[in-house]
Amino acid sequence: MFRFLTSGESHGKCLTGVIEGLPAGLAVAEAAVNFQLQRRQLGYGRGGRMQIERDNVEIVSGVRDGLTMGSPISFAIQNKDWSHWEIPMSSAAIPESADKRSVTRPRPGHADLPGALKFHLHDARNVLERASARETAARVAVGAFCRQLLDHFGIQIGSHVIEIGGERVSIEFESASSDDILKIDPNSQFRCLDPEAQKRMRTRIDEATKNGDTLGGVIETVAISIPAGLGSCSQWDRKLDGLIAQAMMSIHAAKAVEIGSGIESARKPGSIAHDEIFYNPERRRFFRKTNRAGGLEGGITNGSDLRIRLYMKPIPTLRNPLRSVDIVSKKAIEAGFERSDTCVVAAAAVISEAMLAIALTGAFLEKFGGDSLKEIEANFANYQRLLDEY
Repeated sequence: MFRFLTSGESHGKCLTGVIEGLPAGLAVAEAAVNFQLQRRQLGYGRGGRMQIERDNVEIVSGVRDGLTMGSPISFAIQNKDWSHWEIPMSSAAIPESADKRSVTRPRPGHADLPGALKFHLHDARNVLERASARETAARVAVGAFCRQLLDHFGIQIGSHVIEIGGERVSIEFESASSDDILKIDPNSQFRCLDPEAQKRMRTRIDEATKNGDTLGGVIETVAISIPAGLGSCSQWDRKLDGLIAQAMMSIHAAKAVEIGSGIESARKPGSIAHDEIFYNPERRRFFRKTNRAGGLEGGITNGSDLRIRLYMKPIPTLRNPLRSVDIVSKKAIEAGFERSDTCVVAAAAVISEAMLAIALTGAFLEKFGGDSLKEIEANFANYQRLLDEY
């Protein structure tokens, strides 16, 4: 079984992760993980924290001579911007940079108040430190390990930004091919295929920054070369569309997820909403000429590209704060402010790629799993042969 855990706080010493279930013999590289971490730090509208951090992974266990050992992989990502919130034995040991400010002014839309109520705290700092999207750096690292397995079997993942702050790409770019999406410059600050829409997005972000506001948007994440048959229709919790939706909705500020043309199809009759089936005798494969299902039918991949849309709300930390209530005094106040961003949509696109890679890795290993990469290669090759013979 493939699984992972992350730990660490936004301003703690480091973020850590443990990955279990990757096979022995998979070639992995720290550079490939760091590449994805650096992509996550990009994006027009990011705040000052990204000028401080230089995210790099340190693989602590589970990899030897560049190959996975089959044992759990653990890693760490150091935080440059960190401070002690535990009081040391000696007050002289408290660094000047230590941030001991209590947080009593909860931000609407953040975990501050629900978390304080859940854990019966009158200082929400312990909530926001873990609830912070800083945690996604560890998830992007996990996703980067997964991508190295998926890449080995020809599966590629990419993303593009469809909308920021109400500025949307034209229909031509909204329905871009997966190949075009995968060709986007990995160092792009917008991850947007429509140059005119990108200009409008930049203006909207500049306006929001000036006004102390924030912006959300819409992302599409794609995966190509997915074999038919991943996932299951047997039980509700094994359906791959449900697992992908959970993975995507776990991303900070995500409020809705759409698979294929799910929203549009809800408004159309079945004669238009579904993808007709054809057969290619040369390739000996079934195929669709359309992909309204987004590559998933009945919780199982059907061989088409996966296409997932994620709808992000504006992040809740505003320089021009909303009204709130102090959790200690119960008096009406303005919400607190922690150093933050104006827009994280482009960064969230990279995180969505990581979460899709994680969900696909779980399904892939469930279908073709083995203790070694050689065993998985044999299982995968045998399945391809069975498809040829079908």
